[in-house]
Amino acid sequence: MSISASRRGFIRGVAGASTFAIGGCMCPRGEQKIKLAVVGVMGKGWSDWTPMLKSGLVEIVAFCDCDYNTRNSAQMRLVRDGIDFDMYSVPFYTDYRKLLDRCGILGVEAMTISTPDHVHAPVAVAAMKQGIHVFVQKPLVRTLWELDYFGRTAKENGVVVQMGNQGSALDSMRRCTEVIQSGILGDVKEVHVWTNRPVWPQGEEVAKWVKSHPKGENVRNGLNWDAWLATAQYRPFLDRYPADAPVYDPWKLGKNVYHAFTWRGFFDFGAGAFGDMACHTMNLAFRGLELGGVSGAELVRIESKNDIAYPLKSVVKLTYKARESKVRPGVSLPSLELYWYDGNVKPDAAIMPKWAKFNGGKVPATGCYIIGSKGAVLMQDDYGAKCAIALNDDKAFVDIFKHEAARTVARSIPFRTDSKTVSGGSTVEMKGFANGHYIEFLEAIRGEGVFYRQVNSRCFSDVEFCVPQMEGILVGCMAQRVGGKLAWDSSKQLFDRADANEFVRPFIRKGWEF
Repeated sequence: MSISASRRGFIRGVAGASTFAIGGCMCPRGEQKIKLAVVGVMGKGWSDWTPMLKSGLVEIVAFCDCDYNTRNSAQMRLVRDGIDFDMYSVPFYTDYRKLLDRCGILGVEAMTISTPDHVHAPVAVAAMKQGIHVFVQKPLVRTLWELDYFGRTAKENGVVVQMGNQGSALDSMRRCTEVIQSGILGDVKEVHVWTNRPVWPQGEEVAKWVKSHPKGENVRNGLNWDAWLATAQYRPFLDRYPADAPVYDPWKLGKNVYHAFTWRGFFDFGAGAFGDMACHTMNLAFRGLELGGVSGAELVRIESKNDIAYPLKSVVKLTYKARESKVRPGVSLPSLELYWYDGNVKPDAAIMPKWAKFNGGKVPATGCYIIGSKGAVLMQDDYGAKCAIALNDDKAFVDIFKHEAARTVARSIPFRTDSKTVSGGSTVEMKGFANGHYIEFLEAIRGEGVFYRQVNSRCFSDVEFCVPQMEGILVGCMAQRVGGKLAWDSSKQLFDRADANEFVRPFIRKGWEF
């Protein structure tokens, strides 16, 4: 058995009977640091590895990014931010396969994976097979086949996993989860979740542009385009849209076609707005309502449907099965319908009259609204930093920490002491809230910190949570892609339609198998 597998077995075994018992470390590490490899250097990668570096708990032994230019960009930013670290003192790879081949020699124990979505599973699965613990940015994977493969690999190799839905570390998210799990809302059969994304190019105009440029352009200096594509079917590189191209770009994030960041709108590389944001905005509903098996999806509305990129706007209805509560043994929870809205589409304010009455009839820009037979909860942001509750007899919504009935609900999920969002008895969003999510991952590897019985791990977004959550999201993405109504059988890994089953498994290019 590997050291990592032994450690994982110990981590899972020390839970005892307590809801969040503190277990001891498998072996005293003392000042020994976790040897960390970083895959994906800038963008989201930067915000993943730098908190770990600053924690003092890791020694970075390798960097990997298909764009070599990120090495210089990162060094300049380190200097600007006053972080004493020399990028050039650490091996740098532009092909993740070469890094994986060297992990044993480098002694890699943990890895951050902050790449385009289509590369998450190939890197993570290969790393986990070596007993390496992985912090994987959301969405965990891009396809349902990869999701099943990821979950099985993590369990077989006994590794620690943390998905990058950093709001999971927020006190307010955890407190609101406890309140909802108590049953205070009665039977919940309807949930609404919405986002202002996409804020990057996607839709019909993107598809038209790609199809009209089949020959491609010269690859930028320093970019390993073959490694960027990785498992994906080969296509020529396209650099930037011209300034006058009729491409959706509301936040002026740049006119890159694929690299960097704008890949997420393409079916072959990303999971669109659903995959980008639902890991955050559905987090509260999924945890609080103990959601599990998704049985199907239906595309209710779509704008700018095409065969290359995700739509500009959509509404998707997910159906979740009835289930038995794990938090309240013996209690049955009803099936429910969860409505997902993207492209700045929002639910009608009429469904939340108590909120609309005191807020100018407006629905928050992003959020999650959970409707029960005895009341409702409204999350007014992406991450769960601002949560309020209104029971049927209440005149208005009240902050989750101040509501009289909610305050009587017993504590069951520990807060992260380094991710506080409580100030003066109300919820607020604080800069740096995500740090606790990263440190929790490192502590879990060390065999330290609290053990969350709800997910059987010291990581609050380990596989027992993030794999089932991702399944619903990816079923919803499939509805956006093929349209209509879909039934999903998780045990068989099949939809009831051949056109959807065609995309359950990703294309895997020869030489990039995993």
